This record gives sequence, structure tokens and C-alpha cells, in this order.
Amino acid sequence: MDCIDSTFVSSVGKYVDQFEQMVANYTGAKYAIAAVNGTAALHIALVLSGVGQEDEVITQPLTFIATANAISYTGAKPVFVDVDRDTMGLSPKAMREWLEENVEMRKVKLEAKAKETQPEPKPQPFNLKTGKRIKACIPMHTFGHPCRIDEIKEICDEYNITLIEDAAESLGSTYKGKHTGTFGLFGTLSFNGNKTITTGGGGMIITDNEEMAKLAKHITTTAKVPHKWDYVHNMIGYNYRLTNLAAALGVAQMEQLPSFIERKRKLAKMYQDFFSNLDTKPVEGTTLALTSVTEPKNSTSNYWLNAILLENRIQRDEFLQETNIAGIMTRPIWELMNRLPMFKNCQCGDLTNSEWLTDRVVNITSTVL
Repeated sequence: MDCIDSTFVSSVGKYVDQFEQMVANYTGAKYAIAAVNGTAALHIALVLSGVGQEDEVITQPLTFIATANAISYTGAKPVFVDVDRDTMGLSPKAMREWLEENVEMRKVKLEAKAKETQPEPKPQPFNLKTGKRIKACIPMHTFGHPCRIDEIKEICDEYNITLIEDAAESLGSTYKGKHTGTFGLFGTLSFNGNKTITTGGGGMIITDNEEMAKLAKHITTTAKVPHKWDYVHNMIGYNYRLTNLAAALGVAQMEQLPSFIERKRKLAKMYQDFFSNLDTKPVEGTTLALTSVTEPKNSTSNYWLNAILLENRIQRDEFLQETNIAGIMTRPIWELMNRLPMFKNCQCGDLTNSEWLTDRVVNITSTVL
């Protein structure tokens, strides 16, 4: 109401700054830059990482479409590498194996003028099959469960690959005591209506790099040069601004975030106790296997969405049908990105774990009152 009374409800106002500072303080990042949604935040992180049309980005096939879409916005192509079953996030083991088999390190030549002012660049990874540079890696912390992000960072550093974390679902989740989204050059968050906190829409870029933070703020606000009256824009920018009204809602939501996560973790524990004690019944000659998905080792998960594993795709589909007929909202995990028509020609590693999970994972009601 204070925001409305101030009349600053659009793209400027004190609540945008306050919301950014609250998110930075909460996650431990030095800087936070608000955006209109999580996809826009991820797009900007890729742009600032120098990802372009002749590049490739390693990511996981088991993810929400926004991850692959943001890569496509830059003109780059995703390369899909398998996940770990226990985290449902990008597997460092699978990533290393794919890189060792498919990549060679090459020196990139600088132009004559650049040699005078720039240091000799580090060798870059190039895909032996496509000839394209592997510029970035985007792991996603699935349903708020952290992946083995420290191992992934080690591999990225070794191969000079920029690490960008898709932490859209993991606000409030930590890995080895460090908040998700703060391991790479950039992390991105989402405040969509179904997230742990919401601004109706909205997203955030978090980073420890001051120069990148300033540039992110500049290009997400149409790259307008500050001036009392002139309208001058000095580079291609994006109208990805979060409104002051949405940010005001975000400030109020951040004040309640600890209690939201406490209740989500309590709900997850109730589900775990229920399914571990469930007296399962035979279904067409088999046993209905219901196992809760729990936080991985070394992690504290926000349990954004609760999930269970069934025995196979047949049981998964039967479970989905019966529960939805009964008025209980359940949903399967996403279809694998490499099975979608726009990404079917993208290069993939061995996706055994991703295929195993997509046949078995079901999301169950995760709203807390």
C-alpha cells in the first residue's frame, strides 16, 4: 500500500533496491539485480558471460524449459549431459566423461590490436564433433535440491567454462553451508507465482562480481545513460525491469521466507514418514513402490516441490490418473529437453539417469498453509 501511495509503482522506486539488498543479504551474494522473471535473469547471465551464436552451453535435459530457452535466446545451442539420480541435477561425473570424450583445448588467437592491451587468453574447450566452443555450463538445482555444485565448479574452472547456476527453484537451499547460486559467476532466481516466495512474476541475478553486477543493472533497464532529462542509450539493452510494486511484494515475502521454508521442510518430513510407513498393495501383479525424494547429502533443501518415485512409467501413469480423478493434483516431472522438437538435434551424452527419472518421478501437493 505504501508503494501505491507513493505513485512509484512501475520500474523505479525504493522497493526494487530494498528487495535486491534483502536477496543479496539472504543468499550471501555481494550483489543482486532484479529482473522481470527468472528466464530473463538467466538470459542476461548468459549474455554477460559472452555466450553467442557460435557457442555451446552444457546443461541437463531434466529441467524446466526456461533453461534451454534462455540458451537459445543467445543463438547458442545446448548440449545435454546426464543428471545424478539422488540430486536430479547435473552429474559432475557424466560431465567430466563427456568433456574427456568430446572436447579438446585450443588457444584462441587475439587480433593484433588486442594483443597490445589484453593478456594472452587461456585455452578454450572446443567440441570435436561440431567445432564450436563450449562457453558456459548451466546446472539446475531441481525442485530445490542442490546438485554437486562444488565438483561441477572444479570441472568448469579446469576447462575454462563459465559457470551459471539456475537456482530458480532453490531459494533457501544450501550446499555444504553455502547458498545455491553463489558458486558460479552468476546465479539466477525465480519469483514466479508457484515459487517459495513470489512477486507474481520476477527474477533475480546474483553475483560477487561488481563490474558484472553494474552491467547487469544497466542492460536490464534498457541501457539508458543516467540523466535528468535526456534519453540516451549506449548499447543494446533489454526491458527486463522489475516493477516497484512487484518488488514491494517481494520485500514482504522475504520477511516471511524463513517461516515458509520451515513449513515446507515440515511438510516434506510428514510425507517421508507417511510413505515410509505405507502399506503398499499389489497393482497388476507388482508392488506399488512409493519412495519420497529427499535432500541429497551435504545439502539443506527448501523442498520447493515434494516428489515421489514409482517403480516404472506404467505405475507412474496409473498413479497420475487415479490421483487426478480423485481431485488430488499430481504432475509428472518435465519431459526431457532433448525429446522436444526444437532441441531434438542437440548433442547429448548418455542420458540413462535422466530417462530413468522422467519415467518415475511424480510431484505431489506441496502447498503449505
